[in-house]
Amino acid sequence: MAGRESSARDDRARGTDGARRTTTAGARRTGSPRAGDRRTGTSPAADRRPARTAAAAVAPAPGDGLVVGDLPGAARAVGVLLVLSGLAGVAALLPTYLVVGGRELALAGGLGGALVGLVVPLTAVAVGAGLAAGRVPRFGLAYAGVGGALALGSLLIEVYRGSTSTVRPGIEVLAGERVLTSSVQTGGGWWLQVAALALTVVAGVLAAASWNRTVMEDRGALDPARPGLAGAAVVLGVLTVLCLALPAADVPDRIVADPSTGLEVVVEQQGPQALLERPGLALLGGLLLAGAVLLGSVLAPSLRPRLAAVGGFLAVAVTVLAAGLGGLRDAVASDELDWTVPGAGLLAAGLAYGLLTVLAWRLRRTPA
Repeated sequence: MAGRESSARDDRARGTDGARRTTTAGARRTGSPRAGDRRTGTSPAADRRPARTAAAAVAPAPGDGLVVGDLPGAARAVGVLLVLSGLAGVAALLPTYLVVGGRELALAGGLGGALVGLVVPLTAVAVGAGLAAGRVPRFGLAYAGVGGALALGSLLIEVYRGSTSTVRPGIEVLAGERVLTSSVQTGGGWWLQVAALALTVVAGVLAAASWNRTVMEDRGALDPARPGLAGAAVVLGVLTVLCLALPAADVPDRIVADPSTGLEVVVEQQGPQALLERPGLALLGGLLLAGAVLLGSVLAPSLRPRLAAVGGFLAVAVTVLAAGLGGLRDAVASDELDWTVPGAGLLAAGLAYGLLTVLAWRLRRTPA
Protein backbone atom coordinates (compact mmCIF):
# COMPACT_ATOMS: atom_id res chain seq x y z
CA MET A 1 0.00 0.00 0.00
CA ALA A 2 2.74 2.43 0.91
CA GLY A 3 4.54 1.59 -2.32
CA ARG A 4 1.47 2.38 -4.38
CA GLU A 5 1.00 5.78 -2.66
CA SER A 6 4.66 6.65 -3.26
CA SER A 7 4.32 5.70 -6.92
CA ALA A 8 1.20 7.90 -7.27
CA ARG A 9 3.00 10.89 -5.77
CA ASP A 10 5.88 10.40 -8.22
CA ASP A 11 3.46 10.27 -11.15
CA ARG A 12 1.75 13.50 -10.03
CA ALA A 13 5.08 15.27 -9.69
CA ARG A 14 6.16 14.17 -13.17
CA GLY A 15 2.81 15.39 -14.59
CA THR A 16 3.19 18.78 -12.95
CA ASP A 17 6.73 19.20 -14.33
CA GLY A 18 5.53 18.26 -17.82
CA ALA A 19 2.67 20.75 -17.70
CA ARG A 20 5.07 23.48 -16.58
CA ARG A 21 7.44 22.67 -19.45
CA THR A 22 4.53 22.64 -21.93
CA THR A 23 3.30 26.06 -20.72
CA THR A 24 6.79 27.57 -21.04
CA ALA A 25 7.25 26.24 -24.56
CA GLY A 26 3.82 27.56 -25.61
CA ALA A 27 4.65 30.96 -24.24
CA ARG A 28 7.87 31.03 -26.27
CA ARG A 29 6.02 30.03 -29.44
CA THR A 30 3.34 32.70 -28.99
CA GLY A 31 5.93 35.44 -28.38
CA SER A 32 5.05 36.18 -24.76
CA PRO A 33 7.11 38.89 -23.09
CA ARG A 34 10.26 37.92 -21.33
CA ALA A 35 10.68 38.35 -17.62
CA GLY A 36 12.26 41.76 -18.02
CA ASP A 37 9.47 42.85 -20.35
CA ARG A 38 6.82 41.65 -17.90
CA ARG A 39 8.35 43.86 -15.24
CA THR A 40 8.11 47.00 -17.36
CA GLY A 41 4.86 46.17 -19.14
CA THR A 42 6.34 46.88 -22.62
CA SER A 43 7.67 44.91 -25.56
CA PRO A 44 10.37 45.65 -28.18
CA ALA A 45 7.67 46.20 -30.82
CA ALA A 46 5.95 48.74 -28.58
CA ASP A 47 9.29 50.49 -28.05
CA ARG A 48 9.70 50.93 -31.81
CA ARG A 49 6.20 52.27 -32.50
CA PRO A 50 6.57 55.71 -30.79
CA ALA A 51 9.82 56.36 -32.67
CA ARG A 52 8.12 55.82 -36.01
CA THR A 53 5.19 58.02 -34.95
CA ALA A 54 7.50 60.88 -33.91
CA ALA A 55 9.42 60.66 -37.17
CA ALA A 56 6.16 60.88 -39.11
CA ALA A 57 5.04 63.92 -37.06
CA VAL A 58 8.10 66.03 -37.96
CA ALA A 59 8.12 65.08 -41.64
CA PRO A 60 7.71 68.21 -43.81
CA ALA A 61 4.46 68.68 -45.65
CA PRO A 62 4.64 68.46 -49.44
CA GLY A 63 4.92 71.75 -51.39
CA ASP A 64 4.68 75.06 -49.55
CA GLY A 65 2.42 73.70 -46.85
CA LEU A 66 0.09 76.61 -47.63
CA VAL A 67 -2.69 77.22 -45.12
CA VAL A 68 -5.59 79.49 -46.12
CA GLY A 69 -8.32 80.45 -43.67
CA ASP A 70 -11.78 81.85 -44.22
CA LEU A 71 -11.73 84.89 -46.50
CA PRO A 72 -13.37 88.02 -45.04
CA GLY A 73 -15.84 89.94 -47.14
CA ALA A 74 -13.57 93.00 -47.23
CA ALA A 75 -10.89 90.99 -49.04
CA ARG A 76 -13.37 89.91 -51.71
CA ALA A 77 -14.42 93.56 -52.06
CA VAL A 78 -10.79 94.43 -52.78
CA GLY A 79 -10.84 91.93 -55.64
CA VAL A 80 -14.01 93.47 -57.05
CA LEU A 81 -12.49 96.96 -56.88
CA LEU A 82 -9.38 95.75 -58.72
CA VAL A 83 -11.51 94.25 -61.48
CA LEU A 84 -13.50 97.48 -61.84
CA SER A 85 -10.32 99.57 -61.93
CA GLY A 86 -8.85 97.33 -64.62
CA LEU A 87 -12.00 97.54 -66.75
CA ALA A 88 -12.06 101.32 -66.38
CA GLY A 89 -8.39 101.46 -67.40
CA VAL A 90 -9.08 99.41 -70.52
CA ALA A 91 -12.08 101.55 -71.44
CA ALA A 92 -10.01 104.74 -70.99
CA LEU A 93 -7.79 103.83 -73.95
CA LEU A 94 -10.41 104.40 -76.64
CA PRO A 95 -12.23 107.75 -76.06
CA THR A 96 -10.67 111.19 -76.26
CA TYR A 97 -8.23 111.66 -73.42
CA LEU A 98 -7.48 115.40 -73.54
CA VAL A 99 -7.95 118.19 -76.03
CA VAL A 100 -4.74 120.25 -75.81
CA GLY A 101 -4.51 123.37 -77.96
CA GLY A 102 -7.29 122.07 -80.18
CA ARG A 103 -5.61 118.67 -80.71
CA GLU A 104 -7.54 115.58 -79.61
CA LEU A 105 -5.38 112.99 -77.88
CA ALA A 106 -6.21 109.37 -77.02
CA LEU A 107 -4.27 107.14 -74.68
CA ALA A 108 -4.19 104.29 -77.17
CA GLY A 109 -2.59 106.33 -79.96
CA GLY A 110 -2.12 103.28 -82.18
CA LEU A 111 -1.34 99.62 -81.60
CA GLY A 112 1.80 100.27 -79.56
CA GLY A 113 0.02 102.69 -77.26
CA ALA A 114 -2.84 100.24 -76.77
CA LEU A 115 -0.48 97.42 -75.81
CA VAL A 116 1.37 99.64 -73.34
CA GLY A 117 -1.89 100.87 -71.86
CA LEU A 118 -3.14 97.32 -71.29
CA VAL A 119 -0.24 96.18 -69.07
CA VAL A 120 -1.53 97.52 -65.76
CA PRO A 121 -5.33 97.14 -66.31
CA LEU A 122 -5.18 93.52 -67.46
CA THR A 123 -2.94 92.59 -64.54
CA ALA A 124 -5.40 94.24 -62.15
CA VAL A 125 -8.32 92.32 -63.68
CA ALA A 126 -6.50 88.98 -63.42
CA VAL A 127 -5.36 89.51 -59.82
CA GLY A 128 -8.70 90.97 -58.74
CA ALA A 129 -10.69 88.09 -60.23
CA GLY A 130 -8.58 85.57 -58.33
CA LEU A 131 -8.96 87.50 -55.09
CA ALA A 132 -12.73 87.84 -55.48
CA ALA A 133 -12.91 84.08 -56.04
CA GLY A 134 -11.01 83.47 -52.79
CA ARG A 135 -7.79 82.07 -54.25
CA VAL A 136 -4.46 82.89 -52.48
CA PRO A 137 -5.94 86.00 -50.85
CA ARG A 138 -2.78 87.62 -49.50
CA PHE A 139 -1.27 87.57 -52.99
CA GLY A 140 -4.09 89.79 -54.21
CA LEU A 141 -4.09 91.95 -51.08
CA ALA A 142 -0.35 92.59 -51.38
CA TYR A 143 -0.77 93.57 -55.03
CA ALA A 144 -3.65 95.89 -54.16
CA GLY A 145 -1.84 97.51 -51.22
CA VAL A 146 1.37 98.27 -53.09
CA GLY A 147 -0.50 99.17 -56.28
CA GLY A 148 -2.77 101.56 -54.38
CA ALA A 149 0.22 103.44 -52.97
CA LEU A 150 1.69 103.76 -56.47
CA ALA A 151 -1.64 104.85 -57.95
CA LEU A 152 -2.04 107.73 -55.50
CA GLY A 153 0.85 109.71 -57.00
CA SER A 154 -0.33 108.95 -60.54
CA LEU A 155 -3.83 110.10 -59.61
CA LEU A 156 -2.59 113.52 -58.48
CA ILE A 157 -0.55 113.88 -61.69
CA GLU A 158 -3.65 113.10 -63.78
CA VAL A 159 -5.71 115.65 -61.86
CA TYR A 160 -3.00 118.24 -62.52
CA ARG A 161 -2.97 117.48 -66.24
CA GLY A 162 -6.70 117.88 -66.62
CA SER A 163 -7.32 120.83 -64.31
CA THR A 164 -4.36 123.05 -63.39
CA SER A 165 -1.71 122.41 -66.05
CA THR A 166 -2.78 125.59 -67.86
CA VAL A 167 -1.83 127.75 -64.85
CA ARG A 168 1.82 127.34 -65.80
CA PRO A 169 1.84 126.29 -69.48
CA GLY A 170 4.72 124.10 -70.56
CA ILE A 171 5.81 121.46 -73.02
CA GLU A 172 4.42 118.02 -72.20
CA VAL A 173 4.43 114.63 -73.85
CA LEU A 174 0.90 113.25 -73.70
CA ALA A 175 -0.15 110.03 -75.43
CA GLY A 176 2.99 110.14 -77.58
CA GLU A 177 2.45 113.73 -78.71
CA ARG A 178 4.56 116.78 -77.83
CA VAL A 179 2.10 119.54 -76.92
CA LEU A 180 1.99 122.92 -75.20
CA THR A 181 -0.51 123.02 -72.34
CA SER A 182 -1.85 126.49 -73.12
CA SER A 183 -5.45 125.21 -73.13
CA VAL A 184 -6.65 121.80 -71.91
CA GLN A 185 -10.10 120.23 -72.02
CA THR A 186 -10.86 116.86 -70.49
CA GLY A 187 -12.46 114.02 -72.41
CA GLY A 188 -14.08 110.72 -71.52
CA GLY A 189 -10.74 108.90 -71.51
CA TRP A 190 -9.39 111.23 -68.83
CA TRP A 191 -12.40 110.67 -66.57
CA LEU A 192 -12.13 106.90 -66.96
CA GLN A 193 -8.41 107.00 -66.22
CA VAL A 194 -9.03 109.05 -63.06
CA ALA A 195 -11.76 106.60 -62.03
CA ALA A 196 -9.41 103.64 -62.56
CA LEU A 197 -6.68 105.21 -60.42
CA ALA A 198 -9.17 106.24 -57.71
CA LEU A 199 -10.58 102.69 -57.53
CA THR A 200 -7.05 101.33 -57.20
CA VAL A 201 -6.33 103.71 -54.32
CA VAL A 202 -9.52 102.67 -52.52
CA ALA A 203 -8.66 99.01 -53.08
CA GLY A 204 -5.22 99.62 -51.57
CA VAL A 205 -6.68 101.23 -48.44
CA LEU A 206 -9.19 98.41 -48.01
CA ALA A 207 -6.46 95.80 -48.56
CA ALA A 208 -4.35 97.31 -45.79
CA ALA A 209 -7.37 97.30 -43.46
CA SER A 210 -8.22 93.63 -44.12
CA TRP A 211 -4.64 92.29 -44.16
CA ASN A 212 -4.51 91.12 -40.53
CA ARG A 213 -7.94 89.54 -40.75
CA THR A 214 -6.92 87.35 -43.70
CA VAL A 215 -5.27 84.05 -42.69
CA MET A 216 -2.71 82.69 -45.13
CA GLU A 217 0.63 81.13 -44.14
CA ASP A 218 3.21 78.68 -45.45
CA ARG A 219 6.33 76.85 -44.23
CA GLY A 220 8.64 79.81 -44.91
CA ALA A 221 10.34 78.43 -48.01
CA LEU A 222 11.32 81.94 -49.15
CA ASP A 223 12.83 83.05 -45.83
CA PRO A 224 16.49 82.19 -46.64
CA ALA A 225 16.31 84.26 -49.85
CA ARG A 226 14.50 87.31 -48.44
CA PRO A 227 17.65 89.31 -47.49
CA GLY A 228 19.06 88.98 -51.01
CA LEU A 229 15.76 89.95 -52.61
CA ALA A 230 15.45 92.94 -50.28
CA GLY A 231 18.93 94.23 -51.14
CA ALA A 232 18.32 93.92 -54.89
CA ALA A 233 14.91 95.58 -54.57
CA VAL A 234 16.29 98.58 -52.70
CA VAL A 235 18.98 99.14 -55.34
CA LEU A 236 16.35 98.91 -58.07
CA GLY A 237 14.10 101.32 -56.18
CA VAL A 238 16.81 103.97 -56.02
CA LEU A 239 17.61 103.47 -59.72
CA THR A 240 13.93 103.76 -60.62
CA VAL A 241 13.48 107.01 -58.71
CA LEU A 242 16.53 108.52 -60.44
CA CYS A 243 15.13 107.51 -63.82
CA LEU A 244 11.65 108.84 -63.01
CA ALA A 245 13.11 112.24 -62.15
CA LEU A 246 14.02 112.84 -65.83
CA PRO A 247 11.86 112.48 -68.97
CA ALA A 248 11.88 109.04 -70.63
CA ALA A 249 11.58 110.71 -74.06
CA ASP A 250 12.98 114.18 -74.71
CA VAL A 251 13.48 116.69 -77.49
CA PRO A 252 17.03 116.46 -78.86
CA ASP A 253 19.26 119.51 -79.11
CA ARG A 254 19.43 121.14 -82.52
CA ILE A 255 22.69 121.97 -84.27
CA VAL A 256 22.57 125.24 -86.23
CA ALA A 257 25.32 126.57 -88.49
CA ASP A 258 26.10 130.30 -88.30
CA PRO A 259 26.03 131.53 -91.93
CA SER A 260 28.47 134.37 -91.30
CA THR A 261 31.16 132.37 -89.53
CA GLY A 262 30.31 128.83 -90.56
CA LEU A 263 30.50 127.67 -86.95
CA GLU A 264 27.99 125.12 -85.70
CA VAL A 265 26.11 126.07 -82.57
CA VAL A 266 24.08 123.73 -80.33
CA VAL A 267 20.66 125.17 -79.63
CA GLU A 268 18.70 123.68 -76.76
CA GLN A 269 15.01 123.06 -77.36
CA GLN A 270 12.41 123.05 -74.64
CA GLY A 271 11.36 119.51 -73.86
CA PRO A 272 8.84 117.91 -71.53
CA GLN A 273 8.98 118.85 -67.89
CA ALA A 274 10.67 116.45 -65.52
CA LEU A 275 8.63 114.72 -62.85
CA LEU A 276 9.85 116.94 -60.02
CA GLU A 277 9.87 120.19 -62.06
CA ARG A 278 6.10 120.47 -62.25
CA PRO A 279 4.20 122.67 -59.79
CA GLY A 280 1.37 122.03 -57.38
CA LEU A 281 -0.39 118.68 -57.48
CA ALA A 282 2.02 117.31 -60.08
CA LEU A 283 4.99 117.93 -57.80
CA LEU A 284 3.19 116.32 -54.86
CA GLY A 285 2.18 113.40 -57.05
CA GLY A 286 5.74 112.95 -58.28
CA LEU A 287 7.07 112.89 -54.72
CA LEU A 288 4.41 110.39 -53.64
CA LEU A 289 5.13 108.18 -56.65
CA ALA A 290 8.87 108.16 -55.95
CA GLY A 291 8.25 107.41 -52.28
CA ALA A 292 5.80 104.62 -53.14
CA VAL A 293 8.36 102.96 -55.42
CA LEU A 294 10.91 102.93 -52.60
CA LEU A 295 8.32 101.80 -50.05
CA GLY A 296 7.09 99.00 -52.28
CA SER A 297 10.66 97.87 -52.95
CA VAL A 298 11.37 97.66 -49.21
CA LEU A 299 8.01 96.19 -48.19
CA ALA A 300 7.50 93.51 -50.86
CA PRO A 301 10.36 91.15 -49.82
CA SER A 302 9.17 91.13 -46.20
CA LEU A 303 5.55 90.17 -46.87
CA ARG A 304 4.43 86.73 -45.73
CA PRO A 305 3.74 84.19 -47.07
CA ARG A 306 5.85 83.75 -50.18
CA LEU A 307 2.97 84.49 -52.56
CA ALA A 308 2.33 87.80 -50.79
CA ALA A 309 5.88 88.87 -51.64
CA VAL A 310 5.20 87.85 -55.25
CA GLY A 311 2.10 90.07 -55.28
CA GLY A 312 4.00 93.07 -53.91
CA PHE A 313 6.80 92.69 -56.46
CA LEU A 314 4.26 92.26 -59.27
CA ALA A 315 2.57 95.58 -58.46
CA VAL A 316 5.88 97.48 -58.65
CA ALA A 317 7.01 95.55 -61.73
CA VAL A 318 3.96 96.31 -63.90
CA THR A 319 3.92 99.99 -62.88
CA VAL A 320 7.61 100.59 -63.64
CA LEU A 321 7.48 98.46 -66.79
CA ALA A 322 4.47 100.40 -68.10
CA ALA A 323 6.33 103.69 -67.50
CA GLY A 324 9.40 102.41 -69.33
CA LEU A 325 7.37 101.10 -72.26
CA GLY A 326 5.49 104.41 -72.39
CA GLY A 327 8.74 106.30 -72.89
CA LEU A 328 9.77 103.91 -75.65
CA ARG A 329 6.37 104.30 -77.32
CA ASP A 330 6.65 108.10 -77.23
CA ALA A 331 10.10 108.02 -78.83
CA VAL A 332 8.99 105.64 -81.58
CA ALA A 333 5.68 107.37 -82.33
CA SER A 334 7.01 110.93 -82.56
CA ASP A 335 9.73 112.23 -84.87
CA GLU A 336 10.37 115.10 -82.46
CA LEU A 337 11.34 112.89 -79.51
CA ASP A 338 14.32 110.72 -78.74
CA TRP A 339 14.55 107.94 -76.24
CA THR A 340 16.72 108.98 -73.30
CA VAL A 341 19.09 107.12 -71.02
CA PRO A 342 16.67 107.48 -68.07
CA GLY A 343 13.95 106.00 -70.28
CA ALA A 344 16.14 103.00 -71.08
CA GLY A 345 17.01 102.69 -67.39
CA LEU A 346 13.32 102.75 -66.50
CA LEU A 347 12.59 99.92 -68.92
CA ALA A 348 15.55 97.93 -67.57
CA ALA A 349 14.33 98.49 -64.00
CA GLY A 350 10.86 97.24 -64.94
CA LEU A 351 12.33 94.08 -66.44
CA ALA A 352 14.53 93.62 -63.35
CA TYR A 353 11.48 93.93 -61.09
CA GLY A 354 9.81 91.29 -63.22
CA LEU A 355 12.84 89.04 -62.65
CA LEU A 356 12.56 89.56 -58.88
CA THR A 357 8.89 88.63 -59.12
CA VAL A 358 9.75 85.38 -60.88
CA LEU A 359 12.52 84.62 -58.37
CA ALA A 360 10.18 85.19 -55.41
CA TRP A 361 7.71 82.84 -57.07
CA ARG A 362 10.21 80.08 -57.87
CA LEU A 363 12.56 80.11 -54.87
CA ARG A 364 11.38 77.45 -52.41
CA ARG A 365 14.38 76.57 -50.32
CA THR A 366 13.84 74.85 -46.99
CA PRO A 367 14.57 77.25 -44.09
CA ALA A 368 17.38 76.32 -41.74
